Amino acid sequence: MNPIQLFDAESSTYTYILAAPDSRDAVIIDPVDRNLERDLAHIERLGMRLTHVLETHAHADHVTSAGALRALTGAKACVPSGCGIPPAEVQLQDGDVIPFGGREHIAVIHTPGHTAGSMCYLWRGNLFSGDTLLVGGCGRTDFQGGSAEALYDSVSAKLFTLDDATRVWPGHDYKGQSVSSIGWERRHNARLANRSRADFVALMAALNLPRPKLMDVAVPANRNLGLAHSV
Repeated sequence: MNPIQLFDAESSTYTYILAAPDSRDAVIIDPVDRNLERDLAHIERLGMRLTHVLETHAHADHVTSAGALRALTGAKACVPSGCGIPPAEVQLQDGDVIPFGGREHIAVIHTPGHTAGSMCYLWRGNLFSGDTLLVGGCGRTDFQGGSAEALYDSVSAKLFTLDDATRVWPGHDYKGQSVSSIGWERRHNARLANRSRADFVALMAALNLPRPKLMDVAVPANRNLGLAHSV
């Protein structure tokens, strides 16, 4: 079954709903607070029961609705253990497996680099890559414990070793692209393909990106599952 991909235009964030084909159970990845009612409507319309809310990291560009969704649905909040989000009852480690539905499993892959705790999630040949790997690019590495060296190693050793056909569902896109594949990214990613570790580190150091506008609000809120900003 294909993931349901939803988009927040203000932050260019993708949210994903995964539905278990053998039950009503569903999982949501990286929900955004201002889309709470939209996401709940999708879940209700399709007759789903939300069991897990997953975060790929503590976001700096939007506030999560994880806390509100947990309160309204009873779903478990699942977060990377290295991101400092203590209210979540499930603190994920590399190699963990999240079961849902009758026989569904989501593999947890720790991919530090964008932030120290960043995680990717693998389900049925679909990789939900957060800000670690984008379509044709990658997340920045200059705050929240980020490291260009760590990101290069995460992608090279953990993501680019997946099957070529693995679909890549990014956490953001700014160019109207919605999905890619590991094989395509390994060969064509503008920042990572055919580039040495040293070249990648130099490239990332030269980006000189502006500070995220919502960082001072979003990061503290997201470390509390967005509860201070929930509706």
